[in-house]
Amino acid sequence: MNPPTPFSVRPVALVTGASRGIGRAIALGLARAGFAVVVNYSASEAAAREVCESIVAAGGTAVAVGADVSQSLDRKKLIAATIEAYGRLDLLVNNAAITSPGRLDLLAATEENWDRVFALNLKGPFFLSQAAVARMLPLIHSGKISGAKIINISSISAFAISTDRADYCLTKAALGMMTGLFAARLADEKIQVFEVCPGLIATDMTASVQAKYDRQIAEGLMPMRRWGAPEDVAQAVVAIATDAFPFSTGERIHVDGGFHLRRL
Repeated sequence: MNPPTPFSVRPVALVTGASRGIGRAIALGLARAGFAVVVNYSASEAAAREVCESIVAAGGTAVAVGADVSQSLDRKKLIAATIEAYGRLDLLVNNAAITSPGRLDLLAATEENWDRVFALNLKGPFFLSQAAVARMLPLIHSGKISGAKIINISSISAFAISTDRADYCLTKAALGMMTGLFAARLADEKIQVFEVCPGLIATDMTASVQAKYDRQIAEGLMPMRRWGAPEDVAQAVVAIATDAFPFSTGERIHVDGGFHLRRL
């Protein structure tokens, strides 16, 4: 006879791409807010385990699960591992993404890069959300959890053009529409869906363009003249996750130092 599936007393968050950068900060922030965290990674198991160890050392609970969210079997594995570990899923944070390989001019963009970026940045979050909802709904309908949330980590590249990252910009723009689609479909099911839109955040993804943006920030690229930190994004995610917006869904939360504001 199989042992009963555990059911965590803590709400459970699955964070994709959580071994470094913004994802790492989100995982740590949610753990501090009382969530059990599934730390997804695709490349560095050691980095993911370090995140888990930090969470456990601070009194939380976490497990690391390797999976490439662009792959169907890996998405199924990730959801199954979450339920196996904790018996529930309250929050999905779609964070895993890559920038445009080689930052090629759009006239030189390749189908190979296009397929790679779209598979991870858009197809992965869409179908992982679909799979997560399939687990969330029975938990909600049975009264085991009161509701659930999906948070998509987007980018100012959803609306700010970079002609050397066309594939990346297009995926982030589409992620905003995906947020609205899931929000409208799931509102009656007690599942809220949000988009968090970071601006210039100091991570390894932006390290190669640091000098360029250091200069532009100093010249007033956005009203708040500093780089954002991964923790800035994490705080927005935690606010949503802990019901700071109980009568909202489908919203875009800007974490960009005011970059999105039009100014004369």
